[in-house]
Amino acid sequence: MIVFDLECLNGHIFEGWFEDKDDLEKQQDQGILSCPVCDTTSVVQKQHMIAIKKSSHNTSRNALQARQEAMVELSEKVAEYVEKNFEDVGSGFTKQALKMHYGAEEYRNIKGTTTKEEDKILAKEGVPVFKVPVTKNPKDDLN
Repeated sequence: MIVFDLECLNGHIFEGWFEDKDDLEKQQDQGILSCPVCDTTSVVQKQHMIAIKKSSHNTSRNALQARQEAMVELSEKVAEYVEKNFEDVGSGFTKQALKMHYGAEEYRNIKGTTTKEEDKILAKEGVPVFKVPVTKNPKDDLN
């Protein structure tokens, strides 16, 4: 058994027990998964932030610094890839994503911003969205 944190369209958070991820998806597809508070069947798995704990035993300062530098480098590469390969549609992201999802516009890579309410709409409509935290580059502060 596995426990997933779930969230309904109305923002109620609860947990559900499933055999595996496929069982969760099967229940969602069949519409038998519902919120215990409001009974809506518009329920999605709640995403979690990743936490990384530093090791406290027998790890040298240099090794930790090397790992941190590698994570910064990876973040920079992801940001660079997104910058070069995705069209920035800003706050119009939800509108553009829905148009592409329903075939009103040709599919293309887009990036932009959404509100929590727009996130719920996209989830309800089944639009796949991947959220990436934006990091500020210290070089951007230079005049």
